[in-house]
Amino acid sequence: MSGRPLNILLVEDNPDHAELVRRNLENFQVANFLHHVEDGEAAIDYIFGQKIYADRVKYPAPDLVLLDLRLPRVDGLEVLRHVKSHPTLHRTPIVVLTTSDAERDVVIAYEHHANSFVTKPVDFHRLAQLIKDLGFYWLAWNKNPPLAAGPG
Repeated sequence: MSGRPLNILLVEDNPDHAELVRRNLENFQVANFLHHVEDGEAAIDYIFGQKIYADRVKYPAPDLVLLDLRLPRVDGLEVLRHVKSHPTLHRTPIVVLTTSDAERDVVIAYEHHANSFVTKPVDFHRLAQLIKDLGFYWLAWNKNPPLAAGPG
């Protein structure tokens, strides 16, 4: 990975949870751009660069996806299945970020190749370390400008 801006896609239907994640990522300076969608259908469209998200200049491919499991339209596990079964997009790191800590959800998420599973409320020190561990090393103590909200 280079020192280019990190694009994180946050898939979260709860506006309060989304704002909390945004603020904490800004405080920990672990992203330059955060794009937010509120349902699984929009997540698939964004990740695959289709429909309203086809313009990759405006909606760059995510380097990392933070994915809630309980989503409207298409649930998080289905999003995970779609991405991880794709011949090239399967490499996209996906961290399941959810209130569920049910053993069944954890097992199924890992069976569908989630890169990690984090329960809410999120320990953002742990999340920042996890992002670093996923290979985004330049982010560890990044001094880039504060988080810029993406167009989505």
